[in-house]
Amino acid sequence: MYPPTSRYFSIATARVEGPDGRTIVFLRRRFVPQPEPGALIAQHAVVEGDRLDNVTARYLGDPEQFWRVCDTNSAMQPQELTDEVGRMLRIEFPKAGAI
Repeated sequence: MYPPTSRYFSIATARVEGPDGRTIVFLRRRFVPQPEPGALIAQHAVVEGDRLDNVTARYLGDPEQFWRVCDTNSAMQPQELTDEVGRMLRIEFPKAGAI
């Protein structure tokens, strides 16, 4: 349903019957995993105007992989990571089997 690089790739689907009898398929809830130390690529100091998609494109080569930086830094919302100028972000290689 989702490509292997998506944060939702390994999330199971569930089904429920709607009031009209149609089956509704949805993704189960994804919990942010507890960060495990990985292979550090860099630490990035947030500057004014930083956007996480641009930061991720710079270090991982793909702006859609911003969720990996969120997981590594225990953030539920991407903007949390760039709201504070000077914050240090860990940028890590994806874990084995995560791609």
